[in-house]
Amino acid sequence: MEWRLNSLEMDALLKGAAQLAPESSKRKARQPYTVEFITKVREHLNMNDSFDAAVAACLSCGFYSAARLGELTVPRLNAFSHLLHVTSANLRTETSQNGTDTTILHIPKTKAAPIEGEDIYWTYQDGPTDPCAAIANHLRVNSPSNSDHLFAYRHKDRLRPLTKNAFIKRVATAAKAAGLEPLQGHGIRIGATLHYLLRGVPMEAMKVMGRWGSEAFLRYLRKHAQILTPYIQANPEVHHTFSRFILPTQAILHGRR
Repeated sequence: MEWRLNSLEMDALLKGAAQLAPESSKRKARQPYTVEFITKVREHLNMNDSFDAAVAACLSCGFYSAARLGELTVPRLNAFSHLLHVTSANLRTETSQNGTDTTILHIPKTKAAPIEGEDIYWTYQDGPTDPCAAIANHLRVNSPSNSDHLFAYRHKDRLRPLTKNAFIKRVATAAKAAGLEPLQGHGIRIGATLHYLLRGVPMEAMKVMGRWGSEAFLRYLRKHAQILTPYIQANPEVHHTFSRFILPTQAILHGRR
């Protein structure tokens, strides 16, 4: 028998299940990383320590490139492959016409592009969270080869790839030492998106940089009212900009285009 789903009924069932779910079964809301949070965490990382240098570089580069943490780390120590994960060979620098250097990191395999991979990028930032300084320090301290994991660190005279679990644990320890509540790994990507949008980066540009799908991006915007604040004030120009973005995308989501 063919199973024909009624979308309206399924939506009602899922919403009803969500309403009836006990609080103990609900996942804690993922809080966004901020520049202030990263700055305080870095105060409790030793930039001359092999492991800490790798963690600091991964944190800053991941934040300012709006990357998924899993794209910059490995799931297990024995899971690293230079064909699947980032290495020093995937790193390059390009200079724009105005003389600004942009660091580009090619990720060999992502969910959206499992064969050709995707590029992420970052540029110089003011303050201690600068990703360019962080990656330069890491490369100086650890010197990973082109066939090593980009964020590999020295452990017992050998380079060890940075796992997602090791990264999260070290950042959590540093956060607690700074008197902060540890955040989840996905909060880096969330925080980066908030950071750039609140700095005035156009939504279309941020959507491309963060490699967001239309539906995911719109759902994300609805969760953070502070992003929408400039677009709902009595300012015709910014309101028009928001309308041009939101209306065509909503039409696509509802199958009208």
